[in-house]
Amino acid sequence: MVESVALGQSPVRVVPLGLGTWAWGDRAVWGYGGAYGEKEVREAFQASLDGGVNFLDTAEMYGRGLSERMVGELTRGRSLVIATKFMPVRWSASTLPGALDASLARLERSQVDLYQIHWPVPWLPIRSLMNRLADAVKAGKVKAVGVSNFSERQMRTAHSALAAHGVPLASNQVEYSLLHRKPESSGVLAACRELGVTLIAYSPLAKGALSGKYSGTVRPSGARRWMPSFGVGRMEQAESTLQVVRAVAERHGKTPSQVALRWLIQQGTVPIPGAKDGKQAADNAGALGFSLEKGEMDELDRVSRSWLPPA
Repeated sequence: MVESVALGQSPVRVVPLGLGTWAWGDRAVWGYGGAYGEKEVREAFQASLDGGVNFLDTAEMYGRGLSERMVGELTRGRSLVIATKFMPVRWSASTLPGALDASLARLERSQVDLYQIHWPVPWLPIRSLMNRLADAVKAGKVKAVGVSNFSERQMRTAHSALAAHGVPLASNQVEYSLLHRKPESSGVLAACRELGVTLIAYSPLAKGALSGKYSGTVRPSGARRWMPSFGVGRMEQAESTLQVVRAVAERHGKTPSQVALRWLIQQGTVPIPGAKDGKQAADNAGALGFSLEKGEMDELDRVSRSWLPPA
C-alpha cells in the first residue's frame, strides 16, 4: 500500500510525492521545449495516477491560467488533491477572493484542497493575506492554507496570523534538493518541523541535474543548457554527489531520480517533480514503495553537504 501523509496539521492527506504542473501550457517560456504537447501531458498525468500519485500542484501564473484549466479538465470527476497559488502582483489583499474564484472556475471546482501565497511581497502584509485565507477556509472554498518561498521569519508570521483564526498553516513550498539544501541552513526546514508545517519541495531533481543524464561533458539541450546550474564547472562540482546517487540507485534497482526523490521523502518533505511525458512521470512515481537505509541517507547527506550554504 502506498504511504500517505497529512499536509501539516490540516485535514488534507496526500501520497508524499506530487506532480508539479508549472510547465503545462507554457512550454515556450518555462517548459521543457517544443518536443511535447497535450498528448504528452495527458500521458504524464495518467502515468502519475497509475503510479499512485494523487497530488497535483499548479498556480494561476502557470501559462497565465492555462495550467489550471488543463488540471481542471484532466481531474474532472476524480477524487484528487489539488493545490494552486495566488500570485500577489495586485496592490491589495482584498483582491485575493476574486483571484481564488477565478482559479476555482478554471479548476472546475467549488473548493481547492490547498491554496498558497506564491511569493511574499513587501507591499502586501502577510497578516492581511492570512486573514483573507482564513476567511476562504471558513467560506468552504479552501480546505488548507499554504505559503511558498517564505523565509523562516515570514513563515512564522503566517503561522501566527492563521492560528488567531484557528486555522493551521499546512505547508511552505520552497526549492529543495540534494543540490540545493538552503532550507536547512536558512532555518526553514527546522521551523517546518517545529511548527508542524509540511515542506513541499519544488525543483526536487535540480531541474534534471539529479536525473543522472548530465555531467560536465553531457549537458541538456534547450533553455536549460544556459542555466547556471548546468554550467560545466557546476556539473563537475556535482559529480561526487551524482556518483553516490548512482551507486545507491544501482543497489536498489532504481534510477538516480528515484533515489533523489526518496531522500527528500525520508527527510519528511513532499517533493513535486514535473514530468514532460508518461515515461518521466512513471519514473518519478517509482520513488514510492521503497526505502533508503539509514546508512544510505547518511552517505547522501555527507556527500552533498557542499551544497549546504552557510547559515
